[in-house]
Amino acid sequence: MISKENILAIAKKTILSESEAITKLIDFLDENFYEAVQRIYETKGRLIVTGIGKSAIIAQKMVATFNSTGTPSMFLHASEAIHGDLGMIQNEDIIICISKSGNSPEIKVLVPLLKRFGNTLIAMTGNITSFLAKGSDYVLNTTVEIEACPINLAPTNSTTAQLVMGDALAVCLMEMRDFKPEDFAIYHPGGALGKKLLLKVKDMIEHSLKPMVTPETSIKKAIFEISEKRLGVTAVIEDNKIIGIITDGDIRRMLNDVDTIADLTARDIMSKNPKLVSSETMAVDALNILEDFSITQLIVADNGEYKGVLHLHDILKEGIV
Repeated sequence: MISKENILAIAKKTILSESEAITKLIDFLDENFYEAVQRIYETKGRLIVTGIGKSAIIAQKMVATFNSTGTPSMFLHASEAIHGDLGMIQNEDIIICISKSGNSPEIKVLVPLLKRFGNTLIAMTGNITSFLAKGSDYVLNTTVEIEACPINLAPTNSTTAQLVMGDALAVCLMEMRDFKPEDFAIYHPGGALGKKLLLKVKDMIEHSLKPMVTPETSIKKAIFEISEKRLGVTAVIEDNKIIGIITDGDIRRMLNDVDTIADLTARDIMSKNPKLVSSETMAVDALNILEDFSITQLIVADNGEYKGVLHLHDILKEGIV
C-alpha cells in the first residue's frame, strides 16, 4: 500500500511537472504563432481542428472553446477524415492538426490529403522535425521534455501543453475581435451564466400581476390587494403616477403601532419614493439593487408608467444566484 504522504507527493509532483511544461511554452511563441493567429482571424472560412487519440480529445475541447468565443470551428477526427469526413472542409477553411509525434501513420496519410485541397495547415506538435511539421504552413511548438506519467508514456504534460496552446490562440482571437461579455452571452444563452448576461426584468414580469391601490384606499382593501396578488407588496398610484409602496412589512409594523385600522388609508402607511427599475434593467443589476438595500421587491416602471413588481423570488427561480 502506498501511504497518504506518498500519494500526495505524487500528485504534487505531477502538477509541478505539468506546470513547468506549460511555462516552457512561452519560449516557443514566435512568428509562426503570430502568423497563425492572423490567418485564423482573417479567414472567411472556419477553423477545422483535427487529431487522433488523446490529441483528438484536446481538439474537441479546443473547438468548443473557439466556437464559444467567436471563432466558428469544427472537429475532424484524423482517422475518419480519410473515410469521407474530408468532405466537410471548404475552400477557405484553416486546419489545425494536433499530434505529439507528428509521425503517426494516420497523420502521414492525412497531411498530403489536406495539402491537396490548398487550405492553410497549422501543425501543433511536440516534434518540429516531424512529417507533420515539415508539411505544414505554420508550426506551433508544444514540445515537452518528459511526461508526468511515471513510465513516460501516457500523454499528460504533452496534452496539457496542447490544451494551453489552444487556449492561447483562442484568447488572442478574442482580443482581436474585441469579444465582450454580451457576445459571450449570445453563445451561452442557457444556464445561470446566460441568464446573468441576457435576462432582463421585463422577461420576468411579463405575466405577473400588478397590485395597486390609490392613496385613499382603506387599509383593509390594501391588505386584501397584497394578499390576493401574492407579491408581498402593492404600489400606490395617483393620477397614473407611482407615489408610494406598501409592503407586508409596513402592514405588520402598523398593526404593532395602532389599535384600530378603521380610519387608516394607504396614504397613511405607504413608503414614499420607492425603489424603481425599468423593464430594460438587467436582472443581475436588479438583484444587486435588492441586495444593496436589503429589500425583496422592486417596482418596475417605464417613463413613470407602472409595469409590475419584481420579487427576489423571481430572480432566485431563474437560477441567477
